[in-house]
Formats: sequence, C-alpha cells, structure tokens
Amino acid sequence: MQSVVSNNVKNFSVEYNLANRSNVFSSGDYITGRVAFEVTRDCKIDSLWVKMKGKAKVRWFEHYGKTVVVYKNKEKYFSIKTFIFQDGYGNNVVTRGSHTYPFTFQIPQVNLPSSFKGSYGKIKYTLEANLSRSMRTDCKAKTHFRVINKRHSDAFLTSPQQGITEKKMNFFSSGTVQMEVNIEKTGFFQGEGIKVVAYILNRSSRGIRPKYCLYKKYSYFASGKRRVETKNILKEVGESIPPSAGHSVTRIISIPPTTCASILNCNIIKAEYRLKVYLDVKYASDPEIKFPVVVLPSVQASDEQQLPTKPGFEHNSNMGGNMNFMQEPNSPLPPIYEDCMMYPPSTGLDGKS
Repeated sequence: MQSVVSNNVKNFSVEYNLANRSNVFSSGDYITGRVAFEVTRDCKIDSLWVKMKGKAKVRWFEHYGKTVVVYKNKEKYFSIKTFIFQDGYGNNVVTRGSHTYPFTFQIPQVNLPSSFKGSYGKIKYTLEANLSRSMRTDCKAKTHFRVINKRHSDAFLTSPQQGITEKKMNFFSSGTVQMEVNIEKTGFFQGEGIKVVAYILNRSSRGIRPKYCLYKKYSYFASGKRRVETKNILKEVGESIPPSAGHSVTRIISIPPTTCASILNCNIIKAEYRLKVYLDVKYASDPEIKFPVVVLPSVQASDEQQLPTKPGFEHNSNMGGNMNFMQEPNSPLPPIYEDCMMYPPSTGLDGKS
C-alpha cells in the first residue's frame, strides 16, 4: 500500500478486507475495502474515486550490435471506477478529522489469468484511490490483491501421459536401452506429488540411472518476438539399473508448494512446466522423455466468502474537539466500466519443449 501526504490531507490510503483464510480472489468474487484519510481543517473535495484494474505487462531489452531495442506489450482485462465524491453532485465539503469510506466491487466473471510475476513481465490486479482538490496536488494510493484462476475442469488435465524412447549405444558401450514412462494425469496442484512409473530395459554393457528434472518455461510475447525464461525447479536421481536387466521404477516427484500456478490463458505471458525423465548414459547423449505439467493453485478462494449485504459506500468520521458530525456524503454514482475488454483465451500448451 502506498500513501501520499498533500497539504492538509494526511494519511491517504486504500485497503481491502480479507475475503478468506487464503486472502485470494477469483472472478465473480466481491472485494470490499475502504479509503481513509485525515484533514486538518474543513475543505472542499472536487472528486474522490476508487478504481479496480487488472492487466498484464511485458518488457525486455535486446542488443543488436550497438543498438538496444525495447520490446513491450500489455493486455488489459478490466478497469472499473466508482466515485465517492464528484464535482457538481451534492455537498463535497469534509470537516476536520478522520474519514473512512467503505467500497465494494465485484470482479468481472470472466476467465482471468492468475496473478504472476516473472523476470520480464507480470499480471497484476490493483485498487487505486484518488482525491482531487482545486489548486492542490492529487492524493493517490494503491494496493495489490491476488487473483487465482479456478477453472480446473478441462478434460486434458486428467488425461494420462505416456512416452517411449530407445537408444543404441556407441563408442565405449554396446547394446541398446529402452524406457517407457507413464504419469497418471497432466494437472497437479501446488505441493502435490507426480507419480512417475518407468519401465527401463538395459541391454547395454554399462549400468544406467534414471534421472528426473522438473523445470519451468516462462514465455513473454511482444511485437512478434518471444522471450523465453527457463530454470530447473528440482532434480532427482534414481537407483542404477545394471547391464542386461529390466526394472520397473516408481518415483514420486513433489511439486514445491511455492511454485507459481501455470498461466495458459494470457496472450502475452505463458507460465508452463515440463517434467523430463531421462537416462544417464556415459559417453553418449541421454535418451529423454518430456511431459507437459500444468500446475494448479492449491489455494481455493471459495472459503465461504462473506458477500456484502449492502454494496456501496458508507461514511465514518472521527473528529477531534467539539466538531459537529459532518453531513452524510452523496450516494455513490454507478460504477464506470472504463475498459472491460477481454481478449480471446489462449490455446494453452504450445507443444514445444
């Protein structure tokens, strides 16, 4: 949360109420909060508004000799503004003391991507408040809230996956190695274990070890270009399979609970994951199988969210001395949907490694 002090208006802030134990929201949820500030003397307010926004942004640099090119892009999901005070509507004079104005928004019921922050882009949802007075610097405040996508009903998330690979040995070894790997589904929650069942047939003259690597692949898109960010999340090593032997090996690969949820429904940012199962073969390239993994948010925003019984604004005032209670503010004007353009959802996994 950011606060700005301007003239006789102090401690200007915007905050939201916790919706559930996890402090996350989803499309269709209500978000309630308050704008608060203090004034040291009576003053007239031209306008006081609160805005809820959702957008994605990417930005990165590339060097071509001595030339530096900036690639950037953005995608807007919604921008909804509502006025508490607006010039020309009623009495906009506030008296000395502390003032609090609660507000309520409903997050649009559309397929929103989860909140995200990467090296070259982010998806963020914010609440902004602005107080404007004639001949004065505006008071501004902002806070962020977290959104998760709870659409986990896609059939491909429960589809099992299978991969088969074979390699003929050369140079310092002879024979062949074969591997067949199965995982029970594609979508896994944060903190969940991926059960990997592999049958490995080692017809070579050397022992081999199965290895496992879970890695992230974040892609950012702007001006027809793509910037890819990859990083290993974890690596594990299995037991050695001796020469001329076949073994069935089962391994549980646990997704760290802090892993960012997959982003598959944003046109300029994709957060994808791969599980690579491979055989460690000395003096040769390793045969490998890669599986797409969709990481689902384990946090559910539907912890019986408390819906507001009377959406809108009220006013609380705490004034020092013998000041009289101020006149109630005007009823808030209907919210202004400045930009609720939703882009078509992305297709999901790009099929590339």
